[in-house]
Amino acid sequence: MSIFVPSAMTPGPSKASTSNDMTSRAIPAGSVPPIAAKTADAFVPAGLNMPVALRRRLPRVATSSLLVAGDTASYLLAYFLLLSFLPSGSDGTFVERAFTVAALAAIVLYASAGLYPGYRLHDHEHLRRRTLAAVKVAVLAAFGAIILPEGGRLLFAIIVFLGLGLIVQPFLHWLARGLCWRLGIWGERAVVIGGRNLAPALVAHFTDHWQYGIRPEPFFPDTLDAMPGGGPSIALIAGDRGSLVSGLPALRGKFAEVLLLSDTPSLKVSGLRPADIGGEIGIRLTTGGSSINSDPIRRILDLAIAIPATIVVAPFIAIAAAAIYAIDPGPVFFRHAREGRSGRPVHVLKLRTMYQDAEQRLEALFRDNPAMRAEWLSHFKLKDDPRILPVIGHMLRSSSIDELPQLANIIAGEMAFVGPRPFPEYHLSAMDGEFRDKRRSVTPGLTGLWQISERSDADIELQQQLDEFYIDNRSLWFDCQILLGTIPAVFKRRGAC
Repeated sequence: MSIFVPSAMTPGPSKASTSNDMTSRAIPAGSVPPIAAKTADAFVPAGLNMPVALRRRLPRVATSSLLVAGDTASYLLAYFLLLSFLPSGSDGTFVERAFTVAALAAIVLYASAGLYPGYRLHDHEHLRRRTLAAVKVAVLAAFGAIILPEGGRLLFAIIVFLGLGLIVQPFLHWLARGLCWRLGIWGERAVVIGGRNLAPALVAHFTDHWQYGIRPEPFFPDTLDAMPGGGPSIALIAGDRGSLVSGLPALRGKFAEVLLLSDTPSLKVSGLRPADIGGEIGIRLTTGGSSINSDPIRRILDLAIAIPATIVVAPFIAIAAAAIYAIDPGPVFFRHAREGRSGRPVHVLKLRTMYQDAEQRLEALFRDNPAMRAEWLSHFKLKDDPRILPVIGHMLRSSSIDELPQLANIIAGEMAFVGPRPFPEYHLSAMDGEFRDKRRSVTPGLTGLWQISERSDADIELQQQLDEFYIDNRSLWFDCQILLGTIPAVFKRRGAC
């Protein structure tokens, strides 16, 4: 059976991406990334004689314990934030006990949902499972509130407590996960079996995306029999597997799990699922069929966020507009026609960050500097763009403040908070027609998957790959995770959206 393994937030490697992005980052012969040099779990003391099953399980238990501690700390922090609002005396003690029961119930549900340690789960899947667990606890609290005096006030307090916990948990989970990584106990050790170019690229890929929970190591077939019993528990097989079919029984006997990474040149990796049809190999293609039903919910959430956000950011937009006018007098807003859903034009509103004669400056630059023209044709962006206004232009673009006026486009229904970015025609013309049709099937967004993963460093091919992955796997939970991921991406100031 073919099993498709995606990364933490981006599609898994396909032939197209391998030949371009990943192969270009392939590890030179004779060298491996730092993680690949680890041949044993750092948590297990050297020379300690213990059963193989326990040796493999100990790092997982330690990681789960640290994650539980992080979630417990998040609920303690939520409690201290609510402490000043809690009643005193016996009522306060009763509420504290209710908080304790709610936190314990949530953590138990987290564990039953496979979130400890939660390896090989998308970030939006973590968010979905945590939110559903909190909702289940809130429903149980609602039943308790019905039979208790003044239960309504208790129910409200528990809902606020659980909500604060959900807000704090991603940060503490990130800290706990990072600590586990530094201790060398995060993830499951896996050997990568593949071609000369593919195996190093996969090792580099999973090393870069360590949050996914795969700790890749190089593999040499002639060392299979000599591998210690407490070695890696997973084998990742990629590329031409014809010569390995006869060796699969030995691999299955040596490893607890064998994953076959299939590369399908005519099918996209995103949207594919394994299917067992009477023991025969099968591939199931899934689509976002529920996205139409969730569009009204998306619209309600967009308005619920965009309207108050517009009121909050209006003073910042006014200050930025004044700075733009002081440097280059003229219109401070810029409207540009882009392609929206079903091909309808969207007049995207932005703060002007370029000189009014930007096009003439660009043409003059291309005449004098062919290298800049090549960079433009690859990314449709320039790292050193002479059209951008000094100081204020770079600041607005790197912080994405110039995009804030698009809240008006969201309120008008022309855009959503999350979706493929509405590109200008010259950008879209570099993409194939089939992909452009797919982009027209969804509403363009203020932020998207490639903004939080690659930002302006992504070339046209990678932008298309990321947008396709988002459209094929679109869901409310995925949107929430992208929206949350936009905040650190903007603060890192890795490039303009």
